[in-house]
Amino acid sequence: MTVVPLQLIRQKTRGILRLTRWKEYVTYVTPLTAFGAMLALRASGEALDWRLLIAIAANTLVVAYAFMINDIVDAPDDALEADRAARNPVTCGEISIFEGWLVSGLVAAAAMILYALLGLPALITGGITLALSHFYSWKPVRLKAYPVTDIVSHSLMLSGLLLVVGYFCYHSDLGAVWSIVLAMTLVSSYGQLYNQMRDYDMDRAAGLYNTTIMLGKRVTYVLMYAALIAAAALLIYALVIGLIPLWIVGIVVVSIPLIYLFRSRADARGGDAADISGSVQLQVLMAANCAVIIWMIAQTLGF
Repeated sequence: MTVVPLQLIRQKTRGILRLTRWKEYVTYVTPLTAFGAMLALRASGEALDWRLLIAIAANTLVVAYAFMINDIVDAPDDALEADRAARNPVTCGEISIFEGWLVSGLVAAAAMILYALLGLPALITGGITLALSHFYSWKPVRLKAYPVTDIVSHSLMLSGLLLVVGYFCYHSDLGAVWSIVLAMTLVSSYGQLYNQMRDYDMDRAAGLYNTTIMLGKRVTYVLMYAALIAAAALLIYALVIGLIPLWIVGIVVVSIPLIYLFRSRADARGGDAADISGSVQLQVLMAANCAVIIWMIAQTLGF
C-alpha cells in the first residue's frame, strides 16, 4: 500500500487554495450577493434566512472556478515570466494540470448544486455565470482574448449576475432593480478597464489585443470614468424611486473618512495605483461593505 507523505498532502492543499485565489474576490462577492438579497427583501417583505448563506457560497465557488480555469489555461504563458510563474501553482509545480481540472470540476459541480437549492431563477443565472466563467479563459473560445467581449463577460460574471443570484433568493421579478444590476456591471467594467490600463505595456508586449489596446489609453480613460458616472447616476435613480433606503446614504457618508484613515498607494489588486481612482478602490470597497453589513443588521432587527 502506498502511503502519501504528509508533506505532499500539504503541498497539494496549499496549491489548490492558491489556485482559487480566494483573497482577490471574497471581499466583494459576499457584499455584492448580500446587496442583491437586501434589495429583494425590501421588495418582498420576507425575512433574512439561510438562503443568503447558500447564495454567497455558490457565488464564491463559481468565481473561484473562474480564477482556477484562468490559471490552469494560462499556466504555459505564465511560465515565461518569473513573477507570474511564482504566483501560479500549476506553473510552479505545486499541482498538475490534471489535478487543477479535477478540482475545478468539483468546485463547479458544488456551485451548481447550491444554486439548485435556491430555485430555478437562481439556478439559471448561476449556470450562465458558470458558463461565462469557463468560456472567458478556455482557449477554444477565450472571451478575454477579444475586445468588448473581454469587458462584457468579465463584468457580468464577476458583478452583475452575482447580484442577481442574491436577489433571486427572495424575489423572482427584477423589475426596476435592473438599474442597479446595470450600475454594478458598469462599476465592474470600470475595474476591468482599469486593470487593462495598468497592464497595458505588458499586455501589448505579449501581443494581446484587448479592449484597451484596441481603443488606446486616452479613450479608455474616458470610458473608465464614463462608466463610473453612469453607475452613480443609476444608483441615484434607485435611491429616488425607493429601491435603496435613503438612510444608506448616511452610512456611506459616515464611512468616507475611511478613505483618509486607510490611505494606500495600492489598488484593489494590491499593485501600485495606476491613477487617483485606483488609490481609493480599497477604501470605497470598505465603505460599501460597511453599508451592506449595517443594512443586513437593520433587516434582521426588523428596522
